[in-house]
Amino acid sequence: MSQSRAADDADGTPPDPGQTWDLRLYVTGRSPKCQRAMENLRRTCEENLAGRYRIEVVDLLENPRLAAEDQILAVPTMVRKLPLPMRQVVGDLSDTDRLLVGLQLRPSRSKAP
Repeated sequence: MSQSRAADDADGTPPDPGQTWDLRLYVTGRSPKCQRAMENLRRTCEENLAGRYRIEVVDLLENPRLAAEDQILAVPTMVRKLPLPMRQVVGDLSDTDRLLVGLQLRPSRSKAP
């Protein structure tokens, strides 16, 4: 199963690049992997969405019930709430290309058969 979920919009076009992006990052405490995910997400957003994003960090040690809302099975997990469709990327977000594809800021590369 892919770690990025959901398809492009019905017509296959990415979301409006002028829209504000609402992102939620699920973490558990201040583990090194969760810290890297926070740093990588903020850096990538500043480089690609400067002034057009909001990041909500949810610590599941403090708010475990919030994981059910977005069906979180692993942490860290970034959830793009807006623009729709909702998307998830799991891991420390150090693979910038995969993060950009997950955010739909870059088209995915087709793999040759």
